[in-house]
Amino acid sequence: MSIIFTEKDKIFTLHTKDATYQMKVDAYGFLLHLYYGKKTMGNMDYLLQFADRGFSGNPNDVGNDRTYSMDVLPQELPCQGTGDYRSPAIVIRNADGSYGCDFRYRGHRITKGKYGLPHLPAVYADEKEADTLEIDLEDPVTNMRITLFYGVLSDLNIITRSACIRNCGRKKIYLKKAQAACLDFVNGDYDFICFYGRHAMERNVQRLPVAHGAQVIESRRGTSSHQYNPMMILAEHEATEDAGSCYAMTFVYSGSFKGEVEKDQYNQTRMQLGLSDEMFSYPLEAGEEFFVPEVVLSYSREGLAKLSQNLHICFRKNLCRGKYKTSPRPILLNSWEASYFNFNGDSIYQLAKDAAELGIEMLVLDDGWFGKRDDDNSGLGDWYVNEEKLGEPLGSLIEKINRLGLKFGIWIEPESVNEDSDLFRAHPDWALAIPGRGPVRARNQLVLDFSRKEVVDYVFTKLCEVLDQGNIEYIKFDMNRSLSDCFSQGTKDQGRVYYDYVLGLYDFLERLVQRYPDVLLEGCSGGGGRFDAGMLYYSPQIWCSDNTDALDRVKIQYGTSFGYPVSSVGSHVSAVPNHQTGRITPFHTRGVIAMAGTFGYELDPKQLSKEEKQELKEQMKTYRNYADLIQNGLYYRLSDPSVQEVGAWEFVSEDGRKALLNAVVLHVHGNMTVNYVRLKGLKEGCMYKEEASGNVYASDALMEAGIPLPSRLGDYQAYQMCFTELEE
Repeated sequence: MSIIFTEKDKIFTLHTKDATYQMKVDAYGFLLHLYYGKKTMGNMDYLLQFADRGFSGNPNDVGNDRTYSMDVLPQELPCQGTGDYRSPAIVIRNADGSYGCDFRYRGHRITKGKYGLPHLPAVYADEKEADTLEIDLEDPVTNMRITLFYGVLSDLNIITRSACIRNCGRKKIYLKKAQAACLDFVNGDYDFICFYGRHAMERNVQRLPVAHGAQVIESRRGTSSHQYNPMMILAEHEATEDAGSCYAMTFVYSGSFKGEVEKDQYNQTRMQLGLSDEMFSYPLEAGEEFFVPEVVLSYSREGLAKLSQNLHICFRKNLCRGKYKTSPRPILLNSWEASYFNFNGDSIYQLAKDAAELGIEMLVLDDGWFGKRDDDNSGLGDWYVNEEKLGEPLGSLIEKINRLGLKFGIWIEPESVNEDSDLFRAHPDWALAIPGRGPVRARNQLVLDFSRKEVVDYVFTKLCEVLDQGNIEYIKFDMNRSLSDCFSQGTKDQGRVYYDYVLGLYDFLERLVQRYPDVLLEGCSGGGGRFDAGMLYYSPQIWCSDNTDALDRVKIQYGTSFGYPVSSVGSHVSAVPNHQTGRITPFHTRGVIAMAGTFGYELDPKQLSKEEKQELKEQMKTYRNYADLIQNGLYYRLSDPSVQEVGAWEFVSEDGRKALLNAVVLHVHGNMTVNYVRLKGLKEGCMYKEEASGNVYASDALMEAGIPLPSRLGDYQAYQMCFTELEE
């Protein structure tokens, strides 16, 4: 059992393979955090220190003991109203209008297996993989109760946290803030690593020392957003890719969120993650309960690479679901950059023929196939096939494409609506909008109120009528704006709309994957605007960015790799000059970079030269040869592309016997110096053969001195080398 409760000391100890997490119920019933770090034995309550702290209040229970203050003590669930002036995880407005809660220990349960959450995505594991701890806390004055959930996946070095908040009183209260995880560190100097960006340039890495005050990342957009990703890392100043202690928190949620790191007056650090409190005021009537979405925690004392690998394995094996959870994905051609809205049935069929001749496995029909949709100003929400545009029913077009030997996929955007649409004209109240005010538009569209069941039911029914028309094996699920005007005509309590909207989205997605279990679902929100662990529960891959420029993708995919596995990264080879940047990069380079993802194409094959078509065939052969290693191998970042001349990464089999090195020269100068790339993850004291050249190298030399990249003229040269351990 990975969870131990010592009755004498009232200490909970959670062990993973390499880490220990410990907390204590003290004499007053407060649940105090003791330790999270390298696996250890014994009790860590000696770390708690007590002193009379000026201007730090004392709970009523302790009488005249001025040395006891929640303003100083490390806690599992810091609440507003206990004398702790640091950022709380829980804020409640009570029925009498007062703010405050005071939760004390009432009991616990330890069970085999991993807890689940109703209507929310969560990591899953069976009784052999995980254990669950549930701790019950109660506020005796208001009769509010909270159950804290801890899931321990020992072999993966993963601990998950969530909570259920119940109103066991007689009057309505409002939940004003709810965060699932909090870590209080009584000492240590740390760096805060977060991932910021914008549309078409997501998940840039920012690493700053934790300073006094609060450092906050947040999305107020109703989605997890391009601007900040709901994943953050706390690392020792000296921590590198290969050494040092670091901690990760990842939110399994696709809506607005808030992550905080705060260094207090006594140099203690608090790290917490959960729901954004912007426009959040969730009502709980007597007897009602609220589930806080899950946070995944991991610790590594072997640096950032190991921390990322912990998350990668967990998400691949214990979060993603369905047919394509671990199996290779079909190599597809998406119609968007090939034709945008300018297509008909004949041109799509010709695109499919061209793809089939090259050996591509799937054709995806992107935006423009439905309603009166010849641009992005109209038709969104009218989910019926535009047979006039296609020149035939969708089913017959799919049959023709299937006869070419290709699978067929389609693009949808269920959550949005154009005002110029039959749906909006019939149901204007179904769009989120503030009464009496003109709407805020984005991409000339509004957002449907997915907090209302009748809206979700209608859109789901209409889309199923389309999806049932033929053999559709892939769905690209897009969302092309942030939420605003967040007012629903379906409720009086507007502070619940953001959260209920996400529940409506998850209900839609769950019905979709249950009805079409063999369909490959790819998440998308203007590319990477909803690239989060919550979406991975429904879609095992997410379109990483609308930016298909190969050089930009090196940086975008680098940042993404800190929290998310390569198998989840939608990445394609696109045409040049690139449609987002105008940059020209070699075809080979675009292929190498796209292989750090699910791999596919975003171009018109007719525009390719004879040489490029042959190179495309070679790319697909290479990808298929290494697909399992790329998708399921251990991922290593070998350079930082924002500061180094080379972007380099590596896939290594779990047994260390095979490694695929990838590198791109990002900057070219006259009289170039030699770039050496050090490999990682090989077996020590062994010899490895490089596949293409036949050269044999010592593993220790490859990892210590590196391998030189051959000098080539021209911008953005890329290299792929496969190393295999030689049998003795």
